[in-house]
Amino acid sequence: MLAGAPFASAQDDDPAVLNLAEPDFTLIGLPTSLRVPFMKSAFRVTHRFTRPLKCDECADNLIEDFFGVDNGALVGLEYRFGIVPNGQVGIHRTGQKTIEFFGQYSLIRQTRMPLDVSALVSIEGTNNFKDSYSPSLGAIVSRHFGSIASIYVEPMWVNNTNALPAEVVDDNSTFVVGLGARVRVRPTVYVVGEFVPRASGFDPGTHYGSVAIEKRAGGHLFQLNFSNAVAATTPGNIARGAVTNDDWYMGFNITRKFF
Repeated sequence: MLAGAPFASAQDDDPAVLNLAEPDFTLIGLPTSLRVPFMKSAFRVTHRFTRPLKCDECADNLIEDFFGVDNGALVGLEYRFGIVPNGQVGIHRTGQKTIEFFGQYSLIRQTRMPLDVSALVSIEGTNNFKDSYSPSLGAIVSRHFGSIASIYVEPMWVNNTNALPAEVVDDNSTFVVGLGARVRVRPTVYVVGEFVPRASGFDPGTHYGSVAIEKRAGGHLFQLNFSNAVAATTPGNIARGAVTNDDWYMGFNITRKFF
């Protein structure tokens, strides 16, 4: 490939090598096209404080509540594994006892095409995967700009997004288009944003959105984020959106790669 060409060379397409433009498997809640090397793994913790930053009903102000740290939190634990070359599977469990099983496969790499394209499938169930199942199908379309930035467009269909009986509403599924970006502003510091408008189907409240700042340290990535939906760490909850844009919640993600 000629010098200055827009795509990475084939020898650079090793999933075990750090991609500076895409250091993590998620943006904030949305997945990225980052691959897990074959027979390697990664672990992630998601943590969302349940106290909104603006809370007129709270007994103490935000500083007295230490930005929500003194209140409850919704915690998620996730493990993913490179089951085949270019393919990964994983499990994510939230403090609401929702369990998600997911799989992802890289179909097109930017080494030979102008875009990365990955297929994504998942199913989540409430009450420790005993009730209310929400399967989803989607794609991750991304573009890396050298070592500086990545952008993402993620169309996704999510079933059973409405908790009400089917006879009460017209739609029981939602089609969303996730939009996101990650920009490296310092050698190991990034700013991240994502917004997930609902294109059709069940569409209550307002669309989910989130912004974050993160720090990479070796195989760890530490992220501080602010979102308008406290539980948006699975496709079902992302598709359900937020109640209002008036309430924003602080949280964090921690990822550890074992490669």
